[in-house]
Amino acid sequence: MRIFIDMDGVLANFQKAAQQHKDFGTKGFRPDLTLDFEKFEPMPDAIESVQKILDMGHEVFIASTAPWNNPDAWGQKRNWIEKNIPALKRKMFLTHRKDLLMGDILIDDTTYRGQKDFNGTFIHFGKHGTDWKIVVDMIRQMTEIVKNSVMDQ
Repeated sequence: MRIFIDMDGVLANFQKAAQQHKDFGTKGFRPDLTLDFEKFEPMPDAIESVQKILDMGHEVFIASTAPWNNPDAWGQKRNWIEKNIPALKRKMFLTHRKDLLMGDILIDDTTYRGQKDFNGTFIHFGKHGTDWKIVVDMIRQMTEIVKNSVMDQ
């Protein structure tokens, strides 16, 4: 399967970085325009979970949105991926329209960039406790279903 994974809030801990910034909570603070995306901590279990998905034999890509008014963030996101998940260093899409991606699964923590219209299975990360353990289990189950249906043909 072809799987797209969002970066901020799914792989990289955007919220923690925002909360630790000296201007957090002040009027006008825009973390998307202020933070260094390259310095975010990985989300709990994210790196290991991506490796498990890769080990299942899936095509995995990063599908992230970079702030339009912060072009430095584009390179920072690229550098974060190369440092933290080098296997995906040349498998990254920056887009504001995730509904245009062609694949089987999209894992994302938001819904306002076309995620609900993705032409595949949208896994809403973080919603109702959906964490990396649940995501990996879901993908493992979907993998088994696909394998069994292919074997039945």
